[in-house]
Amino acid sequence: MWGRKIPTLLELCIQTAIDNVRYLGDVGETDVDLLKEILSHCTVDQLTHIENSTEGRDLSPITDNLWKMFYEQQFGVESCNFVVERMKEKKVSIKWRQIYEAQQRDVDKAQKRAVDRFKQRFGKEVVRKQSRQTRPCSKIPPSNKRSFFGGSGPCHYLSNLKGNLMKKAKMEYLNSHEAKVHAAMRKKDLQRNQCAPRTTTTAFLSEKTKPQSQISLGRLQGLNSSSVPPRTVTPNNIFRKDFASSSKPAKSLRRV
Repeated sequence: MWGRKIPTLLELCIQTAIDNVRYLGDVGETDVDLLKEILSHCTVDQLTHIENSTEGRDLSPITDNLWKMFYEQQFGVESCNFVVERMKEKKVSIKWRQIYEAQQRDVDKAQKRAVDRFKQRFGKEVVRKQSRQTRPCSKIPPSNKRSFFGGSGPCHYLSNLKGNLMKKAKMEYLNSHEAKVHAAMRKKDLQRNQCAPRTTTTAFLSEKTKPQSQISLGRLQGLNSSSVPPRTVTPNNIFRKDFASSSKPAKSLRRV
């Protein structure tokens, strides 16, 4: 009866070693063919641990191709080919583990420098943002000048700010359509008032503002120009007027 092939004891041992490769350490006495089959399933860290743990045996003839494969996977095929060409030009042979570790150190240094630059820039940005934040002050800083109504200080700054806001609001109102309409209406009213005839009230008010001498002169001129005959002014009338207006007793007149 045909069925599945029964594995040999060696195959079972190899499979068990592959399944537990993370626990392997010193493999100094293991056969080369078995190591090639087992170590091909290791990661970079596992292979490094096995080589460091093995004493008295150089595993580079077995692991060199594995390190070359790791280098190609990590840094690319072009970089791997460049390293091969450089070794041919220099006519040197370097273990791929050493090449991999050197390249990894360079990459780590470059990443560290990039992280440091990022942290430095981030720190500067944080400091800049903190310097621009508003913070509550428990004490009001003293002003340079002591003045009651004006001068420097927070009150003066607030007054200037209010003045600027009022000026801005006034300019916006003057430039608005509503303000222009009101100005045109006021202009029309002013022109209408200037063209209207003067009334008696305005004449009376203007007469009040004149001096007393001008008012009496105007009245006399009006009386002369009217049809009513002027009143005759006699010395007796004048004296009676003076007598009425004077506080001293009038002297008797002697007839000639």
